[in-house]
Amino acid sequence: MEFIRNFPFFSIILAMFSGIISSVISGKWARRINLVMLCTVMTLSGATLWYTAHIGESITFMMGHFPAPWGNEIRFGVLECLMAFFFALIMLLSILGGQARIVEDVEDTKLNLFYVLLNLMMSSFLALIYTNDLFTGYVFVEINTIAACGMIMMRQNGHGIVAAIRYMVMAQIGSGLFLIGICILYGITGQLLMVPANSAVQTIVANGQYVIPLVVIIVFISVGLGIKSGLFPFHSWIPDTYGYATPTASAILSGLVSKGYIFLLIKIIYRVIGLPVIANSKILNVLFGLGVVAMIMGSVYAILQKDMRKMIAYSSVAQIGYIYMGIGLATTAGFVAAIFHILTHAATKALLFVSARELYEVSGGKTDFKSLRGAGYRSRMAGLAFSVGSLAMVGFPMLAGFISKYLFATAAIESPHKMLITFTALIISTFLNAAYFLKTMVTIYSERKQYEKEFNLQESVNKSSLMTRIALLVFVLTNVFLGSFSNIVVDVIQKGLAMFG
Repeated sequence: MEFIRNFPFFSIILAMFSGIISSVISGKWARRINLVMLCTVMTLSGATLWYTAHIGESITFMMGHFPAPWGNEIRFGVLECLMAFFFALIMLLSILGGQARIVEDVEDTKLNLFYVLLNLMMSSFLALIYTNDLFTGYVFVEINTIAACGMIMMRQNGHGIVAAIRYMVMAQIGSGLFLIGICILYGITGQLLMVPANSAVQTIVANGQYVIPLVVIIVFISVGLGIKSGLFPFHSWIPDTYGYATPTASAILSGLVSKGYIFLLIKIIYRVIGLPVIANSKILNVLFGLGVVAMIMGSVYAILQKDMRKMIAYSSVAQIGYIYMGIGLATTAGFVAAIFHILTHAATKALLFVSARELYEVSGGKTDFKSLRGAGYRSRMAGLAFSVGSLAMVGFPMLAGFISKYLFATAAIESPHKMLITFTALIISTFLNAAYFLKTMVTIYSERKQYEKEFNLQESVNKSSLMTRIALLVFVLTNVFLGSFSNIVVDVIQKGLAMFG
């Protein structure tokens, strides 16, 4: 049993070494190593999830021979293990679902580099999830940023390069603010490990010291990670970044990258600063307000789009707003809803990007809505998968999105001053979500006869590989599981937050 405590560390090292090995082998073997790595990480994370649930407490793993405050640590409970398992699952399905398109979009000589970036990105996700050290968190935030930029540029076209540069500029602003916040925190506490830093912060607050520096720390860290996760109005990089990358990269960037930064922010709120201190600083009110605006404006921008890629991308702006609204409620129920929506959005948005690419392929490679008419008939599995993802985003019962909105609504009851705003935002955003997602569903299932002459239906259906169809099916089942057995997941999230302190 004690050996299981090494599994999170093994997962991080395995992902990093997979990237190193992939850099000197062919793309074919790099793909195999990547798939083996992800399956292994899922297995290790699942075993660690069972173990931490069994013992009922979080575990601190010291790396090296130096204890706190000089050494480096990782810490994990049921919530961290759940996130690691889920991130590995979504990345695996995104790669399998977009495998055929990776071969088309990435040059043969750079195929192994694509998997190097995927492996490094997975290692950064795991480090952000497990680390108990703030500076280590910053280092892997930068690794994640570099890997994301490389993935955006993999298609080697002008749009991708411009999108990568825009992403890099915004990401570096966010990283700079985050680093400044960490440096000031270290200056007043002398700690980088999260738990000792929390003890120092509580002492400082109790003594009434460093009031202004502490507010500056909270603002810089929150805004820095907000920029990196695409919170409105720092969202300008999202449409091109998600829209012009390969389907696998778009699914991972939209579904996972921004969520890794948000999860790190939640850890800092609970484990470093403390929720009461954060709430007193009023920064959560700002995040709440920006989240509500993002829910509305992201959906408005999505409605105005004539390109499906950008419509899905702007939808991500709205969904990130949901998460920050939940965080801004400043209650445990709000954080439970926010974390559940991280899982919901990761599974659903990855599903939408992968299935949408299949719909483009059977529409002459075009992404405008007029060309996509009847695409659901030409690629039946992709049409079904996209419909399930769309209904989930709208909040259809038995799907993940419905549970997310229910959790946000119930969490709002515990915040009387924000309850009316939350309910209003949920209602308006739901109607807006329905406006563009249901319109898209109608589009892909309309005017079948006109387009049967232009496309051969049987050949179009066969363009989706067996692996893509399997990945889409598992995506759909994951969404149904989150919607139908949400009590299991919510229970794990609640226990995990209780272990965070």
